[in-house]
Amino acid sequence: MNKRSNRLFLIFVVLIAIAVGAVLLLGRSYTPSSFNGERAYEHVLKQVSFGPRPTGSAEGWATGDYIIQTLKSSGWQVQTQEFDYQNVRARNIMATAGQGPQVIIGAHYDTRMRADQDPISPTTPVMGANDGASGVAVLLELARVLDRRTLQNQLDLVFFDAEDNGHLDGWDWIAGSSYFAQNLSTRPVVVIVVDMIGDADQQVYLERNSDPLWSARIWQVAASLGYADYIIPQYKHSMLDDHTPFLRKGIPAVDMIDFDYPYWHTTADTADKVSPASLERIGQTLQALIEQGVQP
Repeated sequence: MNKRSNRLFLIFVVLIAIAVGAVLLLGRSYTPSSFNGERAYEHVLKQVSFGPRPTGSAEGWATGDYIIQTLKSSGWQVQTQEFDYQNVRARNIMATAGQGPQVIIGAHYDTRMRADQDPISPTTPVMGANDGASGVAVLLELARVLDRRTLQNQLDLVFFDAEDNGHLDGWDWIAGSSYFAQNLSTRPVVVIVVDMIGDADQQVYLERNSDPLWSARIWQVAASLGYADYIIPQYKHSMLDDHTPFLRKGIPAVDMIDFDYPYWHTTADTADKVSPASLERIGQTLQALIEQGVQP
C-alpha cells in the first residue's frame, strides 16, 4: 500500500470510528439508566463539603444553588419558591418533567442548627449526611436516570427548606413543606417523601401516618426488587414529617424514613454513616414505581 492509499485508509478508519462512536453515544442517550448508588453518594459528599446547612445560612443557600445547577444539567425545568420564616429567608426548589397525573417526590435539604441529641456537643451544628443529604442525593440521581420523554406522569422533584429546626429558638418543624402545601394549586395523585434513608444499617419500616394503600404499593415494588429485608413491610414509627402537610389537605402521602438511626441530631451524622447500597435500594424502588406509571 502506498503512502497516499495508507493516508486514505487511515482517514476512512477514523471516520468509521467517529460514526460508530456517535451511534453508540446516541444509543446511550436513548437508553434509560439504572439508579446508581455510588453516583448518588457523590451528591451526599458534595452537600457535606459545604458544611452544616441550616436554613438561611450561606452554606444552605450554596446547597440550594448546587441542587438547581444539577437539576438543570439533567434537563429538568426548575422553579424556586422563596419565603420568610422566623425572619429568615428560605427557599423551596421544584424540578418538573413529564405529563399526566401529578406525582411529587420530596426531600428536605436543610440541616439542624444544633445537635441537641448529642451528649457531648449539643450546641454544635449537625452535618446532616443522612438527615437531609441522603434524600436529596436520591432525588438528584433520579433526575439523572429517569427518561423524561417517556414519563407517564408529571413528576415534580421537590426539595424542601426549613424542615429540621423544630423546638429550637421558636421554630416549628416542616415549615418549608407546610408553605409549599399551602400554596399548592394542584392535587397530586401521591406525594412520596424520602428522609434519612441512607443509613448503612437500613431499616425502612412502613410509617403509620402514611397512606396505607400507596405505602403497600411502594413496599411491594421494593419487595419485587429483592429489598424486603431493608424496606421492611411492617409498621413501626409514627412520624410528623414533610408528608404531613399534604395528608392534612387530604392528599395521599407516604413517608419513607429510617428512624432507627442512632446518630439522629448528633454531630456523628456524617458521610461515613451513609451507604451507597442503601441509597440505591430506595432509588431503584422509586425509579421502578415511576417507570411503571402512577395512576389515581
